[in-house]
Amino acid sequence: MQVPAAFEYAKATSVGQTLELLAHWGEDARVIAGGHSLIPMMKLRLARPTALIDINDVAELSYIRVEGAELRIGALTRHADLLASPLVEEHYRIFADAERVIADPLVRNRGTVGGSLCQADPAEDLSAAFAAVDASVVIQGARGSRTVPLTEFHVGPYETVVEPGELLTEIRVPIRPGGGSAYHKVERRVGDWAVAAAGAAVWLEQDTIRTAGIGLTAVGAEHFRAAEAEAFLAGKPATEETFAEAGRIAAENTNPIADQRGPVDYKRHLAGELTVRVLRAATARARGQEA
Repeated sequence: MQVPAAFEYAKATSVGQTLELLAHWGEDARVIAGGHSLIPMMKLRLARPTALIDINDVAELSYIRVEGAELRIGALTRHADLLASPLVEEHYRIFADAERVIADPLVRNRGTVGGSLCQADPAEDLSAAFAAVDASVVIQGARGSRTVPLTEFHVGPYETVVEPGELLTEIRVPIRPGGGSAYHKVERRVGDWAVAAAGAAVWLEQDTIRTAGIGLTAVGAEHFRAAEAEAFLAGKPATEETFAEAGRIAAENTNPIADQRGPVDYKRHLAGELTVRVLRAATARARGQEA
């Protein structure tokens, strides 16, 4: 029988109270909302927090709205809410694409956007999707808040820049006209972690790619991003030949590991092929050619 080690427990109703509880219990305390990653790790005793701070009642962290030229998403926003949001559908289809292939309805109804990013699993879908659209995150602590680009947020497998006593509160995505986005995933069965997955956001100027973002997951891409392929795409014509070369560059710069989901060569091949597919789909959406 899998049983977690003993821990303290408290419910918070505000960001301020959450930060006070984190300060009270010290660096081994953890916040919990969905708990789909943390609880299994606790049952296996891979994680042994001294205290859990339940933030499900911190309503101020659950929202999706547009402020200025940014789409802002509260860290406690549920996966199901991101999937159903008209604002998300209007500005960034990539998130709806990704959410449809994350786990199952039970997980999506309880799991949170902030929890997924903070788990920092190398095969996590939303990290790649947010990387592709150049997102940033807001982290709050006792001394105030700081904004960190997503490319600097993850520092390694299951590691982020969130310090003890700090809390991820918001994700911010710049809104720019003339763009389209998409996400594709290969999985062994519905709801599984990715064998490989890719997301892309493309902004066009007529038939030229003004700028593009590419996120990759489960293939060892640094910070979940295909930076070299992004650099190649800027200023190039939006053609199949361009997409194919970007896919080759993206695959070349991955560092997958062999595991039960597949060998290295297969994962690298998927990284390239999925990059081509999401660039094609994102470009079609930017042109208004795909529903």
